[in-house]
Order: sequence, then structure tokens, then C-alpha cells
Amino acid sequence: MKNLEITIYNFIKNLKINTHFIGILVTLIVFSSCSLDENPQTVVEENFYNTAEELEIAMNASYSPLRGSYAEQIAVLDAHTDWGYGRGSRADYNDFQGFNSANINVAGLRWNAFYQSIRNANLVIRNAPLGSDVTQEEIDLIVSEAKFLRALNYFILVRNWGGVPIRTDVNYEQPDLVKSTAEDVYDFILQDLQEAEEMLPEIARNAGRPSTYAVKSLMADVFLTLGMYPEAAAKAKEVIDSNQFSLVPATSIEDLQYDLFGPEIVSSTEEIFSLKYTRELNQGNFLLFILNHPSTNLFNFGGAYAHYSESTNPFYINWDDNDLRKALWDQIDFGLGPNTLVSKKYVDQFAVNNSGAGNDLPVYRFAEVLLIYAEASARDAGAPTTEGMEALNFVHRRAFGQDIYSSNAIDFIAADYDLNSFVDLVLDERAYEFVFEGKRWYDLKRTNKAAETILNVKGITIAERHYLWPIPNSEIDYNDSMSSGDQNPGY
Repeated sequence: MKNLEITIYNFIKNLKINTHFIGILVTLIVFSSCSLDENPQTVVEENFYNTAEELEIAMNASYSPLRGSYAEQIAVLDAHTDWGYGRGSRADYNDFQGFNSANINVAGLRWNAFYQSIRNANLVIRNAPLGSDVTQEEIDLIVSEAKFLRALNYFILVRNWGGVPIRTDVNYEQPDLVKSTAEDVYDFILQDLQEAEEMLPEIARNAGRPSTYAVKSLMADVFLTLGMYPEAAAKAKEVIDSNQFSLVPATSIEDLQYDLFGPEIVSSTEEIFSLKYTRELNQGNFLLFILNHPSTNLFNFGGAYAHYSESTNPFYINWDDNDLRKALWDQIDFGLGPNTLVSKKYVDQFAVNNSGAGNDLPVYRFAEVLLIYAEASARDAGAPTTEGMEALNFVHRRAFGQDIYSSNAIDFIAADYDLNSFVDLVLDERAYEFVFEGKRWYDLKRTNKAAETILNVKGITIAERHYLWPIPNSEIDYNDSMSSGDQNPGY
């Protein structure tokens, strides 16, 4: 069972060593992005961060807020798509007119969580080198892990909020920080990743920890987002050429549900970096409750079916019926009509409560690295490359239940595509592959295809204010180096 295996992997257990550490951990986690004048870290610095065990506990405190918000983040992002819809108050997300007051507040909670994770990473980066009973190798490892996680949080922030304050291990105690430009945030992200890349091992020290290939994958994604295509292709190729990863084979939707996204998987050959969840109270995955419908019996706590799609949507209509991934939708009429589609990508029939499913959430898996390489190599060369086309075909073959690494009649042929049509082909494959993994909105924005795509599919003109989320009022009100003029357009 996954609970036992996760314990063996030592990912969660250090959060529960004893009450002394729990008290310190609570101190580490307490944080408000509006920057009250906190001073509990003085006690922490004097009594903590002295052993490898304490460093790992502190590092776990950086994962906790990110894990807590990532499921909701995915749901929101995939309502900002051509195929996704939100129900009830969540319909605001797919109206593409910006957030209403309720969803502004919820977005602020996610902002707080990402900065909480950053703050806890900053504490590790600052204090680990001062440990009294820790080796330099242990320091380098934990600091690099913290920099990876800090970079990941800032990558989430900059793509959704644009320029933000850069809180580091040097200035995190300062309540008043200016809003940095998006360019400066990206520079900071790449600096963190370049340092982490050198120190993290090729094989993650246990499940849920980053390896150097997780760093390279994140770097490839950052470079792709910035339009630095040679660099994106090179980093993705390093991951591919490592021979550390392979796609999980599939011949049925059950293979996808249970072998790739299942609740009892500790890790797979495809996993590069995932946020880990387990069937324990306060340690499980909430996304299943958000997405599932009770009638499917695929989640034992029913489900809120708060996000859905429609079989009349052109995205779904144009999707090949032979693609296994298309079958990860159930057609269910829950009051919005018989064409309503509910996701059954993530299933767990033995969760411990509605937020206690065991399914991990992939941040980077090998399929994405292959598709990053396919797109970036083509953009770099000015046309689809042989290797890039084969990378795309690997993912495509798996989706049709075929042998992944053998040529097939369903293969795409490079000669049939120029650069633009090939990029569109890759974007389509990414759209099918990463449903409810929070990738599509980012793809539409970075390729400047959001306005055209949403207008064509949903008939909606995206409001300018919808492209960036509102900076929380608490940040503007309590950060004296920011003002209402720093708010994103339209808010």
C-alpha cells in the first residue's frame, strides 16, 4: 500500500518526529504575505537547523503550503481554457472577464501559500550553512532543494500575477519590498535553478524530492516560456539523453488511471517531479473531490463536480475517438444538460476523507519534456526536426495504446508540416495530454493564441484584466513600498 511505501521513502514522516519539532514547524509555517513584523525566526535560528534531520523537517515546511494550494491552482487554470468550465462561483473563471470579489479573495489565499512556501525555503537557505552538526554535502543538498522549490513558486507567481516582490533569504524579514518586473523575477528564477542544477543528484534521494533532472525540466519550461528555444531544447534533451525516464505504457484508460495517475503509485518511470499525497488526514489530494461526480463511484467521497467540459465543445469534437485520453471523461447530466462531461482522470475509491485521496499531482513528467523538446527544437531549427517529431510520436503512440517506441501508421510525418502547423500540432498534443494538470492556459498565453482560441471555441473576447490575476489588497495595503499603482490592470 502507498501509505507504507511513502513512510519507507521518508517523505512525510519527518513532519511527525516529536512534539518539540512540531512546535518549531508550526513557527516555520506561520506567515502572511502582507508582511507583519514577524520575529519568531530568532528562536528558530538559535535552536534549529543544526542537524540533517532538522534541515529536512524545515525543508518539508516549504512543501506543505504548495501541496495545499496546487490542486486548487490546477482547477482554476484549467477553467481558463478552451475546453474547461467552472460551475457555480467557479464559472467566473471561464467567463474570461477577470475575477469577481469572491475569487479575488481565493486567489489571494493561493498567493499567500506560494509566498509561505518561499519564506520557508528562504529560512532553509539562510540557516542551513550555520548548522552545527551537518556536513557541507548535506548543506549543499538541502539548500539546492530549497532553491528549486523557491524557483518553482516564483514561476507560478510570475506567470499568473506578472511582476511581484522578490523575497529572498537576505530580505525576507523586510515587510516593504518593491514590485519587481517580470523580467527580474525570471532572472531570479534562472539564477536559483542554475545553482540547484549543479548540486542536486541525478537520482532523487527519495520520492517527492527533486533531482538535477527535475531542475533541468523546470529550466526547459522557463526557457520555453521566455522564447529561448535553443536553451529550452538543450535542457529537455539533457533529460531525454539521461535515459533515466520512460513513458508508462498504456493500452486502456485503466492503465492511465491506475499506472500513471493512480492513488497507490509511489513513483513511476515517467515521473520527474510530483507533489506527493497519501491517504492520511491532512496529507491527501483534494482535486479528486473538486472534479469527480458521485454517480461514477470512482471516488468514495462523491465529488463536487465543480469543473467540467462539454461534448459539444469543438475541442472535444475534434479529438480522435481512438485516443485513450478522450475516454477519461464521463458524459453525465447533473443539471446542465446531457452533453456535460466530468473528468475521471484521477480516481481513488479508498480515500480517507474528501481531501484524503492518495493520487500525486505531476508537476513535470517525461511526456512534457518530450513535448517541450519537440516544440523548442522545431522553433530553433525553423522546421520540425526528425528527433522532435519522434519525441512527439512517442507521446502520441502511447495515447492510442500502441507500442511507444515502434513506428506506427498513426505516426505524424515531418514532411507534412511546416513550423507553424507543427507547433499547432504539439500544442494540440499538450492540450490532450495535460488535461487537469494546469498547462493549457500557460500554453495559450505564451504563444499569444489565447484570444483567438477562446473566441473561436467559446465565442468570448478575453478582457485584458483576465491575463493577470489581482495582487492581493493585503500586499498593497501593508507593503509600504507598493501602492494601488502597482495593481495589475483592471483591478
